[in-house]
Order: sequence, then structure tokens, then C-alpha cells
Amino acid sequence: MGNKEKILESFSGELRRGTLVLSVLSQLKQPAYGYTLVQQMKQKGLEIEQNTLYPLLRRLEKQDILDSFWKLEDGRQRRYYKLSAFGGEVLEELAKEWTRTVQTVGELLEKEGLDHGTD
Repeated sequence: MGNKEKILESFSGELRRGTLVLSVLSQLKQPAYGYTLVQQMKQKGLEIEQNTLYPLLRRLEKQDILDSFWKLEDGRQRRYYKLSAFGGEVLEELAKEWTRTVQTVGELLEKEGLDHGTD
């Protein structure tokens, strides 16, 4: 892998990490446990490692953004996570900030003739 590819991979990873909280919260309006959350996100085009997701879920729970509960399913106890009421408020504000950021960056790129879009 060349230097350019390494740099691009690093920057792309930073962009993904910066969107993980918003992405995870957006998927937890309904209860889900970690493995299914990983699979849902992968199907939607965002891969997240379990060793990244679980510490994030625990941190968000400690911040009262998520609630969790245990449920017996297929003979196994699984910990489910769901947005708390406070988490719903946080998600709403983060989504607004995301929209503003995307719009601003899009305008900056457009002005420089760099907006390649996804359409």
C-alpha cells in the first residue's frame, strides 16, 4: 500500500470514528443487542468492530444516553440497549449538528469545485 493510500485510509477511519456515536444512536430507537446492531449497521454500509461497539455502548449508558436490560433469548442472556429519553434529545441535537456540518462542508467543497456527490 502506497503512502497516499495509507493517508486516505487513516483519514477515512477518522471520519468514520467521528460519526459512530450518531450512527449507533440512530439505530437504537428500538432495543437491540450488540451483535444484531453490528449486523444491522454492516448491512447499511457502516462496519463497526464489536471491540469498538461494546465499550461505546457502555460509555453511552454511563452517560444516561442509553438504557439497557437483560433478556433471555434462545437460551442465552443478552443485554439489549435502547435510547433513553435523554438520549433521544442528544440524538436530535447531534442530527441537527450533522446536517449543518454536511451542508457547510458541502458548500466549501462546491466552492472549490470538489463536490463529487454520491448521485
